[in-house]
Amino acid sequence: MFFQLYWQYFAAGLVIWVIIRIGYAIFNGKNRANKLAEKDIMEKSREEKIVDSNDSESEEHNDDILPALPKDLNHIPLLFSKLGEEESLNRAEEFYKLMNRRRTVRHFTRQNVPKEIIYNIIKTAGTAPSGAHTEPWTYVVVSSSNIKQKIREIIEEEEEINYKKRMGKVWTTDLKPLKTNWVKEYLTDAPYLILVFKQLYSIRPDGNKKMHYYNEQSVSLSAGILLAAIQYAGLVSLTSTPLNCGPALRTLLDRPKSEKLTLLLPVGYPAEDCLVPDLHRKSLEDIMVEF
Repeated sequence: MFFQLYWQYFAAGLVIWVIIRIGYAIFNGKNRANKLAEKDIMEKSREEKIVDSNDSESEEHNDDILPALPKDLNHIPLLFSKLGEEESLNRAEEFYKLMNRRRTVRHFTRQNVPKEIIYNIIKTAGTAPSGAHTEPWTYVVVSSSNIKQKIREIIEEEEEINYKKRMGKVWTTDLKPLKTNWVKEYLTDAPYLILVFKQLYSIRPDGNKKMHYYNEQSVSLSAGILLAAIQYAGLVSLTSTPLNCGPALRTLLDRPKSEKLTLLLPVGYPAEDCLVPDLHRKSLEDIMVEF
């Protein structure tokens, strides 16, 4: 009798409860997607802090720490030839024009590139400065069709989830004009994939850790020189940061846990019908502040 008299209130309460539960689920889903998208960055920062903390603790109890470089490191005269102002200006302008033609390319021909070119490009990247000369980078060069296919499968599986769930509408909307999605043909079309790993630390011959200071900045500098070398050699590339793929790719390529994937670059020649977005770079006034 009581329920028959007041059933409409029970029904209204049930509807309100369902609406609240649905709203709560949607809110949690969005939060979860944002957290997943930030997971890789958070893990990267956390691991570096752990490494730094462990190193600080070990240093406090070791009064016989040896420098990473020899104590009696020899210093030699700098090999430097000063250019005339006109030649220096011409070189600066020529290099700017060359690099200003660099574009992000997503369509490659499968035409082979001599390995010696790739080797020289990697050696050039290795000339970058690094904290305490630790050179905290590993360049993994992949030309095997089988391994490239496995890399593509790992990345496309995660990228589909990224585009559909993790990245959110704002991010995917910003990417639409670039005509990019989770399908990455270039991973198997390009003759080479270069994966850039940053080394958080390495192990010295005596078994102790050798810390790699400013590894993030050092690897970024090296990758910038890598891009310049690729352009100078007449090749094209694309810089990608495969979200949530680092651990799987590290395992596939048999890299140690002390290394973390920073960048992945397909390298080769552009396809004959290759199109790139008609983008324009900021002017000097927009990127420079002068005092």
